Amino acid sequence: MGDLLGVTVTPVQPYAARKDYLCPGCQNTIPPGTFHLVVVPDDEPDLRRHWHHGCWHKEMRRRFGVDQASRR
Repeated sequence: MGDLLGVTVTPVQPYAARKDYLCPGCQNTIPPGTFHLVVVPDDEPDLRRHWHHGCWHKEMRRRFGVDQASRR
């Protein structure tokens, strides 16, 4: 997915998701084997977080006023 508005978003395929992560969007667990996104701020790589796909897109709309349709 690449760089967007100062963050790099990388998809994690189910076969590569091997442990639990906590989604900062909904505060629920992302279990192993679940497709999700890794979001890394370009200027603060230590703030790397794992997000549910839907939670990240909701966050983009909230934070940046961006929706998926406008990126095409």
